[in-house]
Amino acid sequence: MNDIPFEIAPSAVSVRLEAGERLRLIDVREPAEYAIAQINGAELIPMRAMPQHLSDLEESDDLLIVFCHHGVRSLSVVEWLRRQGVEKCQSMSGGIDLWSREIDSAVPRY
Repeated sequence: MNDIPFEIAPSAVSVRLEAGERLRLIDVREPAEYAIAQINGAELIPMRAMPQHLSDLEESDDLLIVFCHHGVRSLSVVEWLRRQGVEKCQSMSGGIDLWSREIDSAVPRY
């Protein structure tokens, strides 16, 4: 049974990254959204493209931190990933919008 919570706060992600923990940031927004704002080090895999990237994500040893604009799509993706057997994944609550407000104001809000 997976004891990893479905969601993680942006502040917790930031603390873990600053501590040097290896996290794989997965941005599931659309390319047009990604063009507006990004989190450094995140990789873009739009939600609709998840099935094509499943084998790569299954093989990842790092915890997957999935995010979108406000946290709705990313939570759906995490639920889907877990149904596919990918246990080490969490949705960043509040998405990139909350990241911008709480962690890095240089990330544009839209």
